[in-house]
Amino acid sequence: MTTLVRHITFDCRDAYGLGTFWAGVLGGSLAEDDAPGDPEVLLRTPGGTDLLFVVVPDAKTGKNRVHFDLQPQERSRDEEVERLLKLGATLVADHRRPDGLGWVTLADIEGNEFCVERSAAERAATDG
Repeated sequence: MTTLVRHITFDCRDAYGLGTFWAGVLGGSLAEDDAPGDPEVLLRTPGGTDLLFVVVPDAKTGKNRVHFDLQPQERSRDEEVERLLKLGATLVADHRRPDGLGWVTLADIEGNEFCVERSAAERAATDG
């Protein structure tokens, strides 16, 4: 029998705040009974993989060993980066190249790094 990933879990300081940020990023929704101050918050995503945010007492101390690589579906990479910055993400590193290739590393509101890659349309246009 196959083993499935049920949730991807984030340790965090503010489960509701971080869950709300990622709901905005991914277009998902928090569980109906989740509220500010809850020790756990569940985000259901349109892609089907739930994210679980769990409050822990310790702060993030180093670089993530695992991170998301996001591929925008309805926007360009650059439009998506601008949208995420407006949601509260911060720029960590810009790896965009003059030829249109590359990616951008951002951090969420608690400092967890993630990358924004080119959209499928941008890839098709340059990869031939």
